[in-house]
Amino acid sequence: MENIVENENILDVRGEICPYPMLKTNKELDAVNSPELKVLTDHSPALMTIPPQAIKRGYSCEIEETSQGEWSIKLTKQN
Repeated sequence: MENIVENENILDVRGEICPYPMLKTNKELDAVNSPELKVLTDHSPALMTIPPQAIKRGYSCEIEETSQGEWSIKLTKQN
């Protein structure tokens, strides 16, 4: 289930398995070119696929475990 909260720039890909969290994150970063995007996931392999793709696009990454088995990946555009 993909859910984008526009005012907060949140992409919710919980319930999705690879490669979809990474693909949807890449699509959002390329389409919106937002200075910041928070990705919510419950699929641990996404923690190893989303950050390298975001870094290639000029974003820094901060990963926080928000609850057991759920993470928030904060992507911030670097100047």
